[in-house]
Amino acid sequence: MKARLILHFSVCVGSFAFITLAVEPVSRAAELTADALIEKYDAVMGPENFESSARMTAKREDGTTRIYDMRFVKKGSEKFRIWFKGPASVAGQEVLRVGDNSWVYLPNLKRATRIANRDSFQGGDFNNADVLRVNYKADYTGTLGRSEKPDSYLLELKSKSPNTSYDVIKLWLRKSDTMPIRGEYFGTSGKILRSAEFSDYKEFSKGYKRPARVVMRNELIKERFTELVTQTMSVEASFPDQRFTLPDLGK
Repeated sequence: MKARLILHFSVCVGSFAFITLAVEPVSRAAELTADALIEKYDAVMGPENFESSARMTAKREDGTTRIYDMRFVKKGSEKFRIWFKGPASVAGQEVLRVGDNSWVYLPNLKRATRIANRDSFQGGDFNNADVLRVNYKADYTGTLGRSEKPDSYLLELKSKSPNTSYDVIKLWLRKSDTMPIRGEYFGTSGKILRSAEFSDYKEFSKGYKRPARVVMRNELIKERFTELVTQTMSVEASFPDQRFTLPDLGK
């Protein structure tokens, strides 16, 4: 931790003036900028390369529940691919993102269809970009807000482009390790659309820790929420570029 040198002046005594020196520690809160916190969030929730398995449980407003089992792979900031393992109705489907373009591959049609960032991911409460594109440094400008919780930072993000999933995002991160705690996601009208709760923090590989459980709540339809649980994750994974091309889908 850095320190700051403080000069204290005392009153004069006779013809002498006394100066005292003190060393005051500077807190980590003073060292961390909004840009630094964005980079930390991206590194935790969207590391440069990884392979993982996950289960998503979507609770609909009619009381029904749908469970999806998936495998994710990511290479760099521009390539992402998902294989759906279940349920049977979606088994064999795939999703591919390359840069700003994303597609869903339907095995029964043997072709891929373009999808948008703001579209719902498999009918749940995450948007496609929530899952496929965690790159807040590229997509948002950040400022530090004033958190009502003394043990957390408040990071306020404003979209740089109309193509992002949300216009404004508010993120709360723990001061102890900058892990995300909560997120709130707003549309262009200023109305809150979603809120997220991050929990179950785990070290999946040496030096890499993240919240294993994220619950995204629909703030427009209160009965809806979707839980995404990361089951396994390796940040040492490596994949050839060919795995992130349209001709490779379905193989």
